[in-house]
Amino acid sequence: MQTIIITAATSQELALLARTLDIQERSGGVRKTFMGEVGSARLIVAETGIGKVNAASAVTALLENILPSLVINTGCAGAYIGSGLQVGDLAVASAEIYGDEGVETPAGWESLEAIGIPSLERHDAGYFNEFPLAVLPAQRAVRLANQLGIPLHRGKFVTVSTCSGTAVRGAELFQRYGALCESMEGGAVAHVCLQYGVDCLELRGISNLVEDRDLSRWDLPRAVEKAQRFILKFIETLGEE
Repeated sequence: MQTIIITAATSQELALLARTLDIQERSGGVRKTFMGEVGSARLIVAETGIGKVNAASAVTALLENILPSLVINTGCAGAYIGSGLQVGDLAVASAEIYGDEGVETPAGWESLEAIGIPSLERHDAGYFNEFPLAVLPAQRAVRLANQLGIPLHRGKFVTVSTCSGTAVRGAELFQRYGALCESMEGGAVAHVCLQYGVDCLELRGISNLVEDRDLSRWDLPRAVEKAQRFILKFIETLGEE
């Protein structure tokens, strides 16, 4: 039986999964975690808390004790205007990028490569700001979306410590990275999974566009529900291939 870990920052981003799947809350520990079995998979569903530190520490704690076949990171994201994504769309990550870790120089911002110290070294490769995600799970998600007639965009994601709340900042990051969207945890989860050699799939629902911040234009419930419903279908069909 394969083990799958599913993580998100908040309870809202996991509530539908927790209600629908045959899983029970695990007692003990400092984070809310659910465990159970669905079909051919043993599931561990963990609420990490917001931001990179919470996400990295939660996933590290899990991977120190469990070797899963896959980690699925989910939740909401803000889409860059140039990405073509709209509120309610789904996106899957091909790579994660730390968007604001680096150095500010007289010539402007530069990535961690300017400092010369990788965030991660593994198998003689150095990773500074960008972390690739597993290819096969992402491809499987795209195939499933095509079969279901659900639009699913695949591309790079950005992880930030300060959410972009202006159109100017969003345009700057989109121009720099050519990414689809941003969140506050994805890069940390991808980083830790790569460090432990565990496949990672990141799938998020778009709750807002990265523009001058206007909460009246957001739809967080729709974004997280669509993401969770797709993950449910992804898990249900695992044994079909």
